[in-house]
Amino acid sequence: MNVTPENIIYNELIGLRVSVVGSTDPSLLGVSGTVVDETANMLVVSDAGSARRKMIPKMASRFSFFIPEEVVVEGREIALSPEERLKRLQRRH
Repeated sequence: MNVTPENIIYNELIGLRVSVVGSTDPSLLGVSGTVVDETANMLVVSDAGSARRKMIPKMASRFSFFIPEEVVVEGREIALSPEERLKRLQRRH
């Protein structure tokens, strides 16, 4: 399935470019890179120019994904494991 703005919350996020555009933690604003791992509550983001990885809490953040157009997603919409998001999509159909 191709990732589109309409189905992004039901797809795999690992490998997508992301930027934090809103957060209750001001130190996370502007963090950007590639999603390298995901849990139910966190996105792990790695900047290509650095070996450091940032753990970003989903519920406290708003993300901008680039697929290639920019799509803004509220963290609470993706605050499930990837498997649970897929189950939610299957229940909708």
